[in-house]
Amino acid sequence: MPVPRNIAWEANSPMSRFWSAVVHGLTPYVPGEQPKLTNLVKLNTNENPYGPSPKALEAMRAEVGDSLRLYPDPNADRLKSAIADYHGVKPAQVFVGNGSDEVLAHTFQALLKHEAPLLFPDVTYSFYPVYCGLYGVDYRTVPLTERFEIRVEDYMVPNGGIIFPNPNAPTGRLLPLADIERLLQANAGSVVVVDEAYIDFGGESAVALVDRFPQLLVIHTLSKSRSLAGLRVGYAIGHPDLIDALNRVKDSFNSYPLDRFAIAGAAAAMEDRAYFDETCRKVVATRGRLVAELETLGFEVLPSGANFIFARHALHDGAELTAKLRERSIIVRHFKNPARIAPFLRITIGTNSECDALVAALKEILPA
Repeated sequence: MPVPRNIAWEANSPMSRFWSAVVHGLTPYVPGEQPKLTNLVKLNTNENPYGPSPKALEAMRAEVGDSLRLYPDPNADRLKSAIADYHGVKPAQVFVGNGSDEVLAHTFQALLKHEAPLLFPDVTYSFYPVYCGLYGVDYRTVPLTERFEIRVEDYMVPNGGIIFPNPNAPTGRLLPLADIERLLQANAGSVVVVDEAYIDFGGESAVALVDRFPQLLVIHTLSKSRSLAGLRVGYAIGHPDLIDALNRVKDSFNSYPLDRFAIAGAAAAMEDRAYFDETCRKVVATRGRLVAELETLGFEVLPSGANFIFARHALHDGAELTAKLRERSIIVRHFKNPARIAPFLRITIGTNSECDALVAALKEILPA
């Protein structure tokens, strides 16, 4: 008899005896809410408020046809060439995957599992400890400073690898390229992964350093700055030997991770530099405008190089503000853990009108 689709098995269910041992110890990543309600101002998942490149949409439409009966190119050579051309590297230095999360997953398995612990910040992308649990990677978290900054000197210790987002998530704080270079110079014997999901909104990419530092792997996504979160495309750039390790894992897991639509659309998006530059400029301009508005309302806003900001109010709890905004159909992200970020709201940069709606709602909520 089929199991009803609405049954969610709990860890203490009798059926959980069929689980592998590793599953019992997993604490899965919790993605940002994707509400089914209409007429929301949705500022909780760092999606780009502007649509994909028209050229990307056109390229995907062109893929609709009889060729869909055939497997896609397992190497995604067209996309790798477009990425290599954009960044000024060789195709052999590029790895592509089904979203940057898949690229990260392969990276943890292929490059970051060693006897010494992996290092990453104590406040960072919460998928990192999930992957450590899934793949049995020993790790140690490194506290951010009181101003939520990554301090390079704290990573100049023996380790089995280093990973961090730049800008960091959820704080939005950016580590300058000169500091990343110092970090690499001090860690020549271990892989350093810079997760640049948000770099296009105000930072300088570490891709510029890959030819000088063979232990450096830089990971990007097309979900944010290229407005293709629904397509699921990510990539890594590094020394060909690092890329070979990723390909070995990929080809042992799924030889065809990207479909024909993803390859075509992502390649066209990488090639449409004018549209990319225009939308990034718009997001950055709105970010500056929103920061100024929030500061006049008494918020402390951390410096951000991302398409989101991290802000707290001296007199109002983050969870309370999140709930009151939701009552007004405005969704932002709130993190309960760790405790020192509980006062903060992570707010995605939307359109000017969406950010205006947020500010208007906060003026209603906060006392005059």
